[in-house]
Amino acid sequence: MSAAEAGDVFRRARGRTLDAFASEKEREWQGPFYFIQGADPQFGLMKAWSTGDCDSGGDEWEQEIRLTEQAVQAVNKLNPKPRFFVLCGDLIHAMPGTPWRKEQTEDLQRVLRNMDREIPLVLVSGNHDVGNVPTPETIVEFRQTWGDDYFSFWVGGVLFLVLNSQFLYDASRCPALKQAQDQWLEQQLSIARQQKCQHTIVFQHIPLFLQNIDEDDDYFNLTKPVRKEMADKFARAGIKAVFSGHYHRNAGGTYQNLDMVVSSAIGCQLGKDTHGLRVVVVTAEKIIHRYYSLDELCEKGIEDDLMDLMKKK
Repeated sequence: MSAAEAGDVFRRARGRTLDAFASEKEREWQGPFYFIQGADPQFGLMKAWSTGDCDSGGDEWEQEIRLTEQAVQAVNKLNPKPRFFVLCGDLIHAMPGTPWRKEQTEDLQRVLRNMDREIPLVLVSGNHDVGNVPTPETIVEFRQTWGDDYFSFWVGGVLFLVLNSQFLYDASRCPALKQAQDQWLEQQLSIARQQKCQHTIVFQHIPLFLQNIDEDDDYFNLTKPVRKEMADKFARAGIKAVFSGHYHRNAGGTYQNLDMVVSSAIGCQLGKDTHGLRVVVVTAEKIIHRYYSLDELCEKGIEDDLMDLMKKK
């Protein structure tokens, strides 16, 4: 596949937006719809985790290939089609500059090429995609491979914001890039406050918090000062929900009117959850979400009560 062809499939986020949703009519509410959220296919982690060598042990990823193929198959079978499929980071396990990165990327792209072209793919950067401490070079690599690392788009009157949460975690080696995202985010939050969007929803890899805004700092959340600052910004702008991954378990909580939703992984599970995807239904009044195992979604599809929500105009 040529670079141009690959770009058409995997670099849809350009100029801080998504080509798939460029129509002006997407800024207007057109009735309930749904999308699918996945996280952490992370090709290579299952072998690395099983051997206890998470830094350099991810030299096999056949299990993740099969699971991601199953996720793609499940999404493609859904009727009606979801408006989009978002992957909330850690697309592969190999960090920038480490072995297997090129091979894992190529295998994931091969699997994702089987996505129904009528279901846009929304890709979020995770710590394994840009590095725990990102640099200008790792950000350039991500953008060249997968598209913009932060951007916004409208679907049916709802404003979606995609953030690079590594800038919130440790931007010490790329302060100018963090500043650029901060300025862009302020503009987007101003739009959210001023325009009559039905809802505003955020996607990022690292959760603000796992259960409670006041919980202790952890590898899997943002530090207390950062999470509080971001949560307050989001709440003031009327953002309804933040969807993330990173934890490889389902979790979440509420802060003011902000719902923090943490979804478990397509790939390696670190808790008792199943490999799965989250179905998110957006109605005029609220956002309803439910996590499904890949087997459930493949075999049975979305349950009737969620489907009924989308019939109410």
